Amino acid sequence: MKRQLVTSAACLATLIAPSGVFAGVNAEDAARLKTELTPLGAEKAGNKDGTIPAWTGGYTTPIPGDKPGGRRGDPFKDEKPLYSITAKTVDQYADKLSDGTKAMLKKYPDSFRVDVYKTQRTAAAPQWVYDNTFKNATRAKVNGDQIEGAYGGIPFPIPKVGAEVMWNHVLRWRGTSWQFQTNMYQLTVDGKAVMTTDGVGDSVAPYYQPEGPPDKWNGDFWLVRVVNSGPPIRAGEAIVGRENVDYTKSQSWVYLTGQRRVRKLPNPCCDTPAPVTAGVMSLDEIEVFSGRLEQFDWKLIGKREMIIPYNTNRLLQPTTDAEVLAAHHLAPSFMRWELHRVWVVEATLREGKRHQARKSRYYCDEDTWTCVLGDRWDANGQLWKQLWANTFVAPDLPGVLIGSFGFDDLLAGTGFVANLYNQKKAHYSIVPQFSDGHFTPDGLAAGGAR
Repeated sequence: MKRQLVTSAACLATLIAPSGVFAGVNAEDAARLKTELTPLGAEKAGNKDGTIPAWTGGYTTPIPGDKPGGRRGDPFKDEKPLYSITAKTVDQYADKLSDGTKAMLKKYPDSFRVDVYKTQRTAAAPQWVYDNTFKNATRAKVNGDQIEGAYGGIPFPIPKVGAEVMWNHVLRWRGTSWQFQTNMYQLTVDGKAVMTTDGVGDSVAPYYQPEGPPDKWNGDFWLVRVVNSGPPIRAGEAIVGRENVDYTKSQSWVYLTGQRRVRKLPNPCCDTPAPVTAGVMSLDEIEVFSGRLEQFDWKLIGKREMIIPYNTNRLLQPTTDAEVLAAHHLAPSFMRWELHRVWVVEATLREGKRHQARKSRYYCDEDTWTCVLGDRWDANGQLWKQLWANTFVAPDLPGVLIGSFGFDDLLAGTGFVANLYNQKKAHYSIVPQFSDGHFTPDGLAAGGAR
């Protein structure tokens, strides 16, 4: 079976996802989700040399220090790094690192390093998510750039093309309803951290409902609302977004305090500046990728063993943002990197489309389908940005979720950090489901302040 997986990866390296219909796998292949694959589609076995262990069900026991609706603990707080990668040793590990990570080590040799810990395969989800993932394996399909036939689980647990992997990331398991308190910072070229957002975010995933799809489900898969309390110049601003599996139905609105009115965003997509980040990040860089697949052609390179940020509950423990913010990046001592198998997908700007990034490459964890790293090249072919996301273990869900995310501009020497929870009383709370009206322009106007 391992030989078959390697052969499949080699074949997949030649596939690109242009317009067309790509259906799910047959029943025989889907049955592998109950044997050698995990319920979400990862290889259940460890690797040959034992540096990646077998998946045995994930992390589902309470973490000492966790407070429901409050701060989260670190299940691996007593572990020490196995080794550290620096600018002096980067070449020894080049085949296990993304281009962006290697560039960061060389750009900031005195401050940036990669502390590598024991690999922990913590990914988990409720049984009903596993059951829906099994159903999706044979019923979901990509039609052009749109997805059809999927609900309540990973849509393509046994992917054949790059677009399927990216849809798995977009529709990854992260709960049904949650709230996060967040600080966001722009990192300037001279090493300062400037706060751009101090707010509260509410989210609902209509795609993930335990009772199954409602009869009138309209395709919305992520509803999000962020209201700012600071910095003072942005206090009272708010944004609502409704992401739909049919891109033409996705909508976003912003509340502008100076005008005391709600305005619809004309193009909530792609390289449009994201209001929630004060325009520093583009919309399709949120959580590494949250854009429309129609902008690019997607090539599935295959699966690789790579060192990636993972299980970074360690980053949540300090009680001030200053402790975890270094001059040009997050403080390495609070980061945790592990060796995992990832799907590598390359995006090339489609003919007739416009975007600042001509090419991107994404590294998506096989266990959670979360794209935790991304590299972007500009129109001149220069490696431009590293996109990154830190995941943390949430056994109360259960799941492994994105916490902080951002980018490093490798040309300008600037960066951005979103969703730092350190100074907050609550990190990422699993909450009763918000009403649909909470995520509408009327709901946004009713909650307007200042």
